[in-house]
Amino acid sequence: MKRLMLMLALGSGLQTAAAQTTIEFWHSFGDAKRSDWIKARADEFNKSHPGVTVVPSYKGAYNDSLQATILAARQNKAPALVQIFEVGSQLALDSGMFQPVSSVKAVDFSDYIKPVINYYTINGKVNSLPFNSSSPVLYYNKDLMTKAGLNTATPPTTFGGVLRACAKVKVALPDTKCMSMALYGWFVEQWMSEQNALLFNNSNGRAGRATATTLDGAAGKKIFQFFKDLQDKGYLTNTGKLADTDGTNAIFSNQRAVFTINSTADLGNQLAAAKTAGFQLGVGVLPIPDGTARNGVVIGGASLWIPKNLTKPQAEAALDFALYMTNTKNMADWHKLTGYYPVRNSSITALRAQGWFTSSPLQITAFNQLLATKSNPASAGALNGVAIQTRTLMEQGLQKVTGGQGVDAVLSDTANQINAALTDYNKNFK
Repeated sequence: MKRLMLMLALGSGLQTAAAQTTIEFWHSFGDAKRSDWIKARADEFNKSHPGVTVVPSYKGAYNDSLQATILAARQNKAPALVQIFEVGSQLALDSGMFQPVSSVKAVDFSDYIKPVINYYTINGKVNSLPFNSSSPVLYYNKDLMTKAGLNTATPPTTFGGVLRACAKVKVALPDTKCMSMALYGWFVEQWMSEQNALLFNNSNGRAGRATATTLDGAAGKKIFQFFKDLQDKGYLTNTGKLADTDGTNAIFSNQRAVFTINSTADLGNQLAAAKTAGFQLGVGVLPIPDGTARNGVVIGGASLWIPKNLTKPQAEAALDFALYMTNTKNMADWHKLTGYYPVRNSSITALRAQGWFTSSPLQITAFNQLLATKSNPASAGALNGVAIQTRTLMEQGLQKVTGGQGVDAVLSDTANQINAALTDYNKNFK
């Protein structure tokens, strides 16, 4: 009898071990603040789901993590959940390695903020679950604005408004630059959206595969001309490096510029830097081209993807954890910790009820800007397989116009390079 009971006990133990589902979660947050938060959520989930073990791990920057996932999937060693940046969406789709999260099991996505979930909804399917989402805003040094004779209650909201404010800064503060802004392709994407202009044909690659860019049209010209005007008039400062937002943040934090444009996810760092430097920080909406009806921002950041070829328990457990990590409470806490949008409407409601926007009023500008975004192909964001390369080419174009070259010639050349890259990429899918 004892031997039988021992065998039954061992058998029960083996069944439990066999039922254990391990979820490897690859992410791109190497800093302690955000990676520790993710680990804490995984620990909570594991305790409440004894049959599941979520193992989060840092897999390098966004592009590195995406490539590592695709390689692992080809070797049948893919993680069950992976964080992929927004412009990697087409690459993820074209890899054939992922399944839509809406196909894993029935999920109600209605609580996710519409402009956020729209980016990741392709051909009627929610392909990935929004996680860390952001958009750019205008940050300004209130103390320097006051010294320049500018009204801190009404920061500039248009390109013309920025240029007029900069003219005053140049006279009143000759040793201070007006605008610290990186040569960043993400900003170009935002300003195309704000003009309700497509960056690519075929409804930004959402009605069919993108085959050509529209960057060299009127909307793109306004954006590149803005950079050139700022540079030519002596208002602009940056490190000269492409996409160096850390460098422009440092210039702004050291009070060598009155304004900067950067991600909402930088707000916590901006506030800390302003406190250290001893100035009052302000936040305004992203300035847009004059005469433009504000259409809204394109969501930035990343989302959570589930590879194919997982067992059903693995796929469902991966989605369950993704839904847990992005639930109402967790997204509200994530926002407070990082400055990223909380992606859920219920999280915004909870933050309002907690008085968060009263105690942290600078946060509300970004939320209002996002919630006012109109749902259309421009604000949904461009899908194309050369999105990463496109950003670099746009940044190189901005570098050329701020280096003295003409806008029309640079735009034409940049568009030709993007189209050539796109044509070459699309040959793989004929």
